[in-house]
Amino acid sequence: MSPGPEAGPGPSRVPSVTSCGHRASLLTADGVRIEAAYTPRSGAVTAGGKGSADDLALVVAHGFTGSLDRPALRRAAAAFHGRAAVVTFSFRGHGGSGGRSTLGDREVEDVAAAVRWARTLGHRRVATLGFSMGGSVVLRHAALHPAHRGRTAAHTDAVVSVSAPARWFYRGTAPMRRLHWAVTRPAGRLVSRVGLRTRVHPGDWDPVPLSPVAAVPLIAPVPLLLVHGDRDPYFPLDHPRTLYAAADPATCDLWLEPDFAHAENAAGPALLARIGGWIAEQLLAAE
Repeated sequence: MSPGPEAGPGPSRVPSVTSCGHRASLLTADGVRIEAAYTPRSGAVTAGGKGSADDLALVVAHGFTGSLDRPALRRAAAAFHGRAAVVTFSFRGHGGSGGRSTLGDREVEDVAAAVRWARTLGHRRVATLGFSMGGSVVLRHAALHPAHRGRTAAHTDAVVSVSAPARWFYRGTAPMRRLHWAVTRPAGRLVSRVGLRTRVHPGDWDPVPLSPVAAVPLIAPVPLLLVHGDRDPYFPLDHPRTLYAAADPATCDLWLEPDFAHAENAAGPALLARIGGWIAEQLLAAE
């Protein structure tokens, strides 16, 4: 994946929020507006009850070409409403968000803005869950906003990465070769913008950002769950195994799922329920 970051990030700032019901516009630290949505936990009385489920929030990050309004992401997010409040958003360059996609580089700032928003809404414990590109971003976000180096509003308390690549520039499968064509050529970026509502930055990464496999060792002691399917058409099983080998085995779990293909489009109710149970277990146990 070679598209690079947008020209120079703007001054660091706390994201501003303009809310309308449960929708919001968040301003990232590098000055990009992203659309976001919030759904309270089903049956919640108040956010912020120490030690209770109402204290929990989950930030869900979609894959490339997704958005918060895509049916697959809405279905996945709905599966978690019984366990935690849920924040969804559209990455930069996707849906109604501003900016252009950098395919996992500056998107870390989008996740950070969503996590900060969840905490301003009263949630003391926040987990992140990402699919595909979003899975690589939540790994990098957790590494770059480490809780053990001083808790900040942007840190995460648990991480779930589903169908994520381990390394950049992977072209070992036909779908990934098609994706690289789409994001590295003007004609492909036009198709992506017009047909998929995904605007891709035309530049190369400079510098190349921290890779998922380099990020994973930096996440501990935050709990980490890696989920991958044995029928993933994009990334074969050496990707999750490489990520797991780089992680702290004391804080990382690896689920290799039979008959599971790729990301939010393929995640069924049973798998999502198990992931929700893992998140609740990790966050309710943490004090």
